[in-house]
Amino acid sequence: MSQVVLKQSGEQIKKMQEYYQQSISPKIPPGGVFAAKLSGCSITAYKSGKVLFQGPSCEMEAKKWGAADQPPNKKTPKPSPNKSHLPEHFESLSVVGSDEVGTGDYFGPITVVATYVNKQHIPLLRELGVKDSKGLKDEQISAIAKEIKHVIPYSLLTLHNEKYNQLQQSGMSQGKLKALLHNQAIGHVLNKIAPEKPDAILIDQFAKEDVYYQYLKGQKVIHRENVFFSTKGESVHLAVAAASILARYAFVQHFENLSKEAGFVIPKGAGAQVDVAAAKLIKAKGKESLPHFVKLHFANTEKAWKLITKKQ
Repeated sequence: MSQVVLKQSGEQIKKMQEYYQQSISPKIPPGGVFAAKLSGCSITAYKSGKVLFQGPSCEMEAKKWGAADQPPNKKTPKPSPNKSHLPEHFESLSVVGSDEVGTGDYFGPITVVATYVNKQHIPLLRELGVKDSKGLKDEQISAIAKEIKHVIPYSLLTLHNEKYNQLQQSGMSQGKLKALLHNQAIGHVLNKIAPEKPDAILIDQFAKEDVYYQYLKGQKVIHRENVFFSTKGESVHLAVAAASILARYAFVQHFENLSKEAGFVIPKGAGAQVDVAAAKLIKAKGKESLPHFVKLHFANTEKAWKLITKKQ
């Protein structure tokens, strides 16, 4: 979607709000002052002073209020563990980024998301609060995800527990499963944006590059062109940060649904409280219910069973 971002004073935003009074929308995004919907253009003003124009006639509408707020051409890169091998000014490029959530959680599925962040979207995503999802609460993630999923192309893949357990028991490692999901999600996004091509593809690194491609051996399509790997990818490019947020949002939704099915709030992670919750689930629904809720090969399964047998 075409878009223009302007930087305005508080006084100017008030004037804009009065000007668009007849088209004001009741829904205002987080950090917003007002939102308006015109034919061919949506306008959203933020407390930071940035005003976003989106739609076919966005440039024409924005010209009524001044020149676009252009991001600087050059920016000092933020330090990160694996950034030395990346192209210069990587954070300002148009990038497909991928990340996953749920691999360390006993309960719940694995969600993998790939997004495409065109460099023109970077100021907007920053404005909407996109950053490493680990520093955000579930409520913040939900609010941001609902905004960005309408702005950037993305692909969400969910590996539910039944399928996960089936594949894991057949001998497939979690690393291989993640590699397959990342490769597939990236492919979906590349198809969505074709014929446009990203400047690069960034995968939040969970395995060394050669190991990652070894996992993909035998696949019909393996994406290798301009692919980079970095730990802490969320701090390297907003494409990975956005992917992390969308993956976390989907994971939390699945988690809430599983809690409803269980009849109690199930905990995240794989600590002692998870053992207790698994034992409670077994008592309520039987051990045969576990494959739907959990990753069976985690040590929590055995620990939960020991908690039950101790009390008998």
